[in-house]
Amino acid sequence: MSSSPSIIYTWADEAPALATYAFLPIIRAFAGAAGIRIETRNISLAGRILAAFPDFLDEDQKVTDDLCDLRNLVETPHANIIKLPNISASIPQMKVCISELQGKGYRLPDYPEDPDNQDEKEIKTRYDSVKGSAVNPVLRQGNSDRRAPDSVKEFAKSNPPSMKDWPSISNTHVATMDSGDFYHNEVSVTIGAPTTATVEHIDRDGSKTILIESLALEADEVLDCTFMSKGELVDFLRDEVSDAKDKKVLFSLHMKATMMKVSDPIIFGHCVKVFFAKVFEKHALRLAELGVDPNNGLGDLLDKIRNLSEDEKIQIQDDIDTCYRDGPDIAMVDSSKGVTNLHVPSDVIIDASMPPMIRDSGRLWNMEGHLEDCKAVIPDSSYAGIYAAVVRDCQNHGQYDPSRMGSVPNVGLMAQKAEEYGSHDKTFEIKKAGTVRILDKNGVVLLENEVGIGDIWRACQTKDIPIRNWVKLAVQRARATGAPTVFWLDPSRAHDGQLIQKVHKYLKEHDTDGLQIDILSPVDAMVFSLERIRKGQDTISVTGNVLRDYLTDLFPILEIGTSARMLSIVPLLNGGGLFETGAGGSAPKHAQQFESEGHLRWDSLGEYMALASSLQYLGDQFGNVAGNILGQALDRAIGVYLDNSRSPARKVHELDNRGSLFYLTLYWAEALVEQKQDSELSSHFLPIARALTKNSDRILNELGRVQGEPQDIGGYYKPEFDKASVAMRPSSSFNEIIENISKPRTTVWT
Repeated sequence: MSSSPSIIYTWADEAPALATYAFLPIIRAFAGAAGIRIETRNISLAGRILAAFPDFLDEDQKVTDDLCDLRNLVETPHANIIKLPNISASIPQMKVCISELQGKGYRLPDYPEDPDNQDEKEIKTRYDSVKGSAVNPVLRQGNSDRRAPDSVKEFAKSNPPSMKDWPSISNTHVATMDSGDFYHNEVSVTIGAPTTATVEHIDRDGSKTILIESLALEADEVLDCTFMSKGELVDFLRDEVSDAKDKKVLFSLHMKATMMKVSDPIIFGHCVKVFFAKVFEKHALRLAELGVDPNNGLGDLLDKIRNLSEDEKIQIQDDIDTCYRDGPDIAMVDSSKGVTNLHVPSDVIIDASMPPMIRDSGRLWNMEGHLEDCKAVIPDSSYAGIYAAVVRDCQNHGQYDPSRMGSVPNVGLMAQKAEEYGSHDKTFEIKKAGTVRILDKNGVVLLENEVGIGDIWRACQTKDIPIRNWVKLAVQRARATGAPTVFWLDPSRAHDGQLIQKVHKYLKEHDTDGLQIDILSPVDAMVFSLERIRKGQDTISVTGNVLRDYLTDLFPILEIGTSARMLSIVPLLNGGGLFETGAGGSAPKHAQQFESEGHLRWDSLGEYMALASSLQYLGDQFGNVAGNILGQALDRAIGVYLDNSRSPARKVHELDNRGSLFYLTLYWAEALVEQKQDSELSSHFLPIARALTKNSDRILNELGRVQGEPQDIGGYYKPEFDKASVAMRPSSSFNEIIENISKPRTTVWT
């Protein structure tokens, strides 16, 4: 990225990637009028897999490692990156993507779940570097500022999203462990001086195994370690399965296997084995021969018994059916297809599954396709209490009213792989009972845990510079808004106790006169925020990395109907800017609907808002007045877009992403014509706005008439560019107008 005005726009996955085929040419055309270059980097799952295996590919198949490039870019003061949602891949998703790429002629190796030799171990290591949330920790070299823009909030108040009333009697509840989990076993320390630590496991016989040979620790960073007891976890899961049956509520498990890519699939697998205990006990040897991995869900078992003899397959299927019949009813991901909560670990992601449950009157879908009260099982108690507090609040006070409720923006600690979301390379499933300890370079034990076979042990790091920056950002937002600002930290938790000391210390570095800044436990902070939100009052949440993730889905879904409409800004520690497009995922169901019936219901509002912020940031950074004008005009266009309800509809033959984009383009061009700061820019876009207006009926007809048919875009994880471009840009009239916004401005600098 050069020192001239430039924005990096990322190619991602699924629905947002499809939208990019239509939006990117428009971005380039408008930005080019201000002398701003738009570059792209590929962070898609397919792109990252190919980048990891250059030695397996022909020369013309090799791709650049764009994530590595971005890793360096975010450390520079002029970074300006728009980051779209990408897939945080589970193993089943990885396998399907690999298979698609192999079918396209890429000679990639299969994913070796149980490597037999060093070559396979090396291949697995490469694939695992792509698995899970491999992108966000690399790009998020700053803390998070996420909030609903005023225009979006006001639109939601005038057009409140649908919310189902809570019944007078609700049996829905959250179940979590009261001992033996990550929360209760955590120990933590603040490092006094820089050191290189070693993590070792010593079994009961005194044999030592080095888990991590070299772990760099900075002065003043917070280090913690903890473990989840396998025995207590399994006992807990058995009790909750039984209790769900007794209480006649749906059993549901809520994890984050995509982000917590080592620990949570293991926990998920234990739940699969408990729920389908008869199957895994009776057929243990056969399932082992087939390579069935419960960590990949029931879907893995069903896939691997497909080629068995009919008699053997029926025996196993009958036992699965017996588990359904004898156990509690189970929550469904897709009732029509028989996909349960336990089919695939990446299907039920806690921050995306719990808010809709609360929105839908505390209920989830059962096998018959009806909503039913549920038991929401969240094994680790570190954050389960916040969801329990929301459930109790709704049971006591009823459903929230988006037309009146306040807002809970978030300042999140996430820079430099803070807390649990940076723990993947420091997480281990324990093979022998013993002690895991972390020693400094002098052999002094910093932390240790007594562990048993099958326990999940992990260590987390939270560096001091991000913590200090986090406190600063919290004070800035408190000053800018005047809203009460709450650090969600639990004094009874070891890690949070260390952070509380630092928060008190670093608050003294800032002028906090007249500001209301408090530190409350997450449950108390939730209760406080909910009391205020029902009064229409705003409360800033200042949280760690996991709660940042959870709350920036929970509150937006309740307030405005979606987390995709959040403004998400990451001021990078070294001065650049990362602009994330909302807080939602990559919407696989949207992409699948587009493939099957040519209708893309993905709302690109998050991309529009991120681009507006990015343009204005670039304008300020480079003194590019035209860039600022473009961003301000886009902000105004977004307001018109919302006022006129131009968001995509859900059903085929209604307005979809492409039609919405046409309206956004029209409103953006009109806003540029109407602005008075730059007459040259106004004149440049006058014929464009006129042409868009004059041809609007024709364009909308060309965009609409292609709906209703299956789309061949040449692949799901790696579409063919030309095919996808044709599918997402089917209006020749619209394309011709956009291509005429080609002549760049001759005067850029002021």
